[in-house]
Amino acid sequence: MPAQAGPERSAEDGGDVVKHDGAHVLADALADYVQVVAEAVGVSIEGTSFEVTDTATAYLALGNRAEAHPDRDLMLVWSAPSGWVVSVETRPGEEPVVLSRPAGDLVPAPEVVAELVAEAVAGGVGVGRPLALVREADWAGLARRMRRRAGSR
Repeated sequence: MPAQAGPERSAEDGGDVVKHDGAHVLADALADYVQVVAEAVGVSIEGTSFEVTDTATAYLALGNRAEAHPDRDLMLVWSAPSGWVVSVETRPGEEPVVLSRPAGDLVPAPEVVAELVAEAVAGGVGVGRPLALVREADWAGLARRMRRRAGSR
């Protein structure tokens, strides 16, 4: 089951009232978005994880390999500052090997992500420009976009 951030409790309320802040809204939306992206790229939900803390990230273990790296597993990672990135799984201390990242939308449609993965597996390199950092204050808007992409599951 995917990991997600637990509810925060404030000191003022003695921990009895759960705060429903942007991080929790984003965690719910990210869970749905990751599920539809996983379906689009052919990854079971067991091969996914996500977390929303001071940043937001998601990980999908891809079941295919790139022509350029036939002996290495691939991963699809999403983060609030970078969007989706297809990379080679690396060992600790090893430099990241980015195969592809889209330019533009931080929350592309699942079909666009699936195309990105297919291009990376086939040997295409599509490294777009880095995306703008999403601050926590913008997480509600990011969550709305994820919900639209996920079809409001």
